[in-house]
Formats: sequence, structure tokens, C-alpha cells
Amino acid sequence: MSLRIGIDVGGTHTDAVILDRDNRLVGAYKTPTTADVTTGIKNALNGVLKSSGVDPSEIKAAMLGTTHCTNAIVERKNLSRVGILRLGRPATLAIKPLTAFPEDLKEALGNIWYIAHGGHEYDGREISKLDEDEIRKYAKDMKSKGVEAVAICGVFSPVNPEHEKRAGEIIKEELEKIPITLSHEIGSIGLLERENAAVLNAAVTKVAENAINAFLGALKEAGVDKAKPYLTQNDGTLMSVEYAKRYPIRTIASGPTNSCRGAAFLTGLRDGVIVDIGGTTTLVSMIVKGFPRESAIAVEIGGVRTNFRMPDLISIGCGGGSVVRMTEEGVKIGPDSVGYRLPEEGLAWGGKVVTNTDIALAAGYAKIDDEKINLERLKVLDRDFVNKAVQKIVSEVEGCIDRIKTGPEAVPVVLVGGGGIIIPPEVYSRLKGASKVIRPEHFQFANAIGAAIAQVSGEVDRVFSLEKLSRDEALKTAKEMAISEAIKAGAKPDTVEVVEVDEIPLAYLPGNATRIRVKACGNLTI
Repeated sequence: MSLRIGIDVGGTHTDAVILDRDNRLVGAYKTPTTADVTTGIKNALNGVLKSSGVDPSEIKAAMLGTTHCTNAIVERKNLSRVGILRLGRPATLAIKPLTAFPEDLKEALGNIWYIAHGGHEYDGREISKLDEDEIRKYAKDMKSKGVEAVAICGVFSPVNPEHEKRAGEIIKEELEKIPITLSHEIGSIGLLERENAAVLNAAVTKVAENAINAFLGALKEAGVDKAKPYLTQNDGTLMSVEYAKRYPIRTIASGPTNSCRGAAFLTGLRDGVIVDIGGTTTLVSMIVKGFPRESAIAVEIGGVRTNFRMPDLISIGCGGGSVVRMTEEGVKIGPDSVGYRLPEEGLAWGGKVVTNTDIALAAGYAKIDDEKINLERLKVLDRDFVNKAVQKIVSEVEGCIDRIKTGPEAVPVVLVGGGGIIIPPEVYSRLKGASKVIRPEHFQFANAIGAAIAQVSGEVDRVFSLEKLSRDEALKTAKEMAISEAIKAGAKPDTVEVVEVDEIPLAYLPGNATRIRVKACGNLTI
């Protein structure tokens, strides 16, 4: 039998599922997320194997969606000391690298940066020639300052990446095995945001390597050593461990993306709104053709503005463990949460904190199979307070649905996540903005299922001159290249399809140029 295992690390729980070749659920397991993340992954892996009785040697692929990199940036822990090399002298001296970074993050990264000659104009012409001796000098200085990773960012490098590539080669000659991030491989047009994204990517390379090694170690320890390992990225597809070590920033927000893919799979929906209610937060997103819609604006990560690919998400502090209290303004929910401590601190379990889950239990529409729960404890809650809290939960979610939609018409809404029980089923038929509400079977494992069913993608982003070939020929070439990349990455050829095409005419470039970005996806070959 050929099986796949999907593991997703959330803020409150780490989930694991096992699927067979036909995507049928063979086993599922939920365990609290641990402070070090890795222990939670091991617990989930061992738990799902034990509860399902599956022979570990039958698992041929293992997929992980993890919060390691997100946590490192937000908490400013275990980040690499980064040397930042900007290629743009003399044109970019006015605003220095790291200018908009929070002070504590600057300090964590070492605040080591250089601005060298090089970079290009918007039409691909050089601003100034690359000074190789200057770069070697900076590389030696980086070495003396104990730099652990390097980020290189050239002006308009997405149009012409040659200076970045050559600078990377020089740094590699001088610093040997040190990880190097080239900004044109991470972000798009927009110097500062692309530079920021490259810096964050470089900052989490050490964290990612340790997390990946821990994942591989956990697989080996559990006897799942015949499985090919993958990490999920934030566009809903998989990447190899080698790719993940090079571009770890692509794992950020992979959790919500896994939920989107899992929800689409469990319901068969291709387009709609996904409401993922966890223990701490509710994440609302839209799926288009079965994949999460990408954000069209700059995204902040840990207080840093970036422009690399991210899903379009709305996040609110309203989860199953969110604290509910009465204030002068009325009922207030969150943003603080008891998280994975719900069984110790929740009122129904004998604790002293009133949470959204307690409200759902007190209102009578939620049922949890846990012998530690005593509903008698909830009788201290005033009925009016409970009713107002339920109304507040519903209105918070309705507000998010309204904000994520692009038009006034009602759309299908899918409820997933372990905290989905906090929405009363009686409001499904009248939830504002929803044409229908679906809470599918296995809704609480949608994120791990999304990781397990994730596809392999191939992406092409290049500029074509329409003087040499027609627009249709350029589009056809780009699509063929993207399909070829997906097959090379491990997709079954007969399952690959083009899921995204973007075309941007470049009026400022000679030769009637246009930038075409195509993404193709297919099922994993195992």
C-alpha cells in the first residue's frame, strides 16, 4: 500500500493525518503544539501511526507545514546574523538597508549592511558597473563580523539579475558554504520590500535547516525512513527539503494555506471563503480554482514590510481558547487566548477562565467528548451574557467574510479547524455574506489533510519581446515551461494543469515587452 502522511503545526495544536492512494483518510491525530515545535511534531507522528496501526514502511511521502520560521521572526529567536549587500551605489544612498526594521529585530540580525556599486535602471541598463574588488572587501568584512547568512539585493534585479548573480558568486568564493539569498528569487519589483524579504529569508536559514533536520530525524525515529519528505509552502504546493532550506521564507503562512487546500478537498469547492477557526485565531481567506487567493498588497511579517508571495488573509483573535469577558462597552472576545491550555484553564474543565468554547458548551450547541468536562460548572454564567457572547462570535466572523469578499454577492463558506464548534449550526442558514455554510466531515483536520494532498508546482516568471513572437506564442511557451517545471519537480504528467496566468505589459521596456507569470500544478508521483 502507498500512503502519505500530512503534519501541520498550528499555534495551539499539531495535527497529523494518513491518506491512502485514493485520498481516503486512514488515520488522524491531534496533539498540543509544544514550545519547541519539534516535540509536538514527534508526538503527532507517533500518535497517528499508533492509533491507525499503519506499518511505517508503507508511508511513501511525508509533508510538513510548520511555524518554525514564523515563530523565529516574531519572537526574534535563533535568527542568523545577516550580512546585507545592496547593489545600487550611488543611486540608493538616501535610504539605508534595515531602515524600517524594528530595533529589536535589527539587533537580532546584527545590523550589518553595505551599499556597493551596481544595480540597473528600469530598462535593464546598468546604474554603475559592478566593482568586484569592492564586493570582495565587503565579504572579508562580513567574515570578520561573524556573518552566518548573506542577503544580496540589486536595484531592478527582477528585470536584470546579472549583478546579483555575480555578487553571489564572489561572496561564495570568499565565504564558502554560507547560505546566500538573491532578492530576485524571492520578491518582485520594489527595492526596499524585496530587500526586506531577502533579509528575512537569510535570517531564518539556520532555523529552517534545524527544523528540517529535526523533521527528518523524527521520521527516521518513527521508522518512516522510506518516505520522501516535503514541506508545504504558502501557495498551497509542496517543496523539497533542499528547496525549503534555500527559500525558508516560503513556509510562512503555509498553515492557513493548508487549511484552504484541505477545505477545498473535503467539500469539492473550487471557489469560496474558508473560515479556519483554531485555538487562538480565526483566519479567513478565499480560494480561487481550489487555491488560496494571493495578496495584491505588501505584507508585513514581524513588523517588516515585504513584497514576496503571500496568501490574502484576514486574522482575528477569536478562537476556541479566546478569553471572553464583559466590559463597559459590552462583551469582548480575545485577543488573548488560553490556547493549548484550554483543558486546564477553561471553565468547563474546572479552570477559572471563560473561553469561546465554554460559551458554545453553555449555549448547548457544542458537544465535546471529554470526561473532564462538567457542564454544571457553566451554570454560573448569566444566560444574557452567554447569548451576547454567541452574537459577538458570529458578528466577528461575519465581518471577516465581508472584508475578504471582492463583491456584494453571497458566496459559499466553509468552516474548518478545531475551533469550528464555536459557530452555532442554527446560524448557518442566515450567516451574512454566505450563500451556504458547510462544515465538512473531518473539518478539525483540514490543515493536515491540506498538507497531505498538496500538489507539486512549477512556476515561470519571465519577460518576452513581442517583436520576435506573437502574444499567443509567448503565452504558449510560458505555459509549456511551467508544466515542464512541475513535472521535473515530481508531478504526474497527466495531472498537471495551468492554474494561474498573469500578464503585465512593460511599456517602459523597448521591443514591446511583456512580463508573463504562469503557474502549473499536478499531483505528486509516489
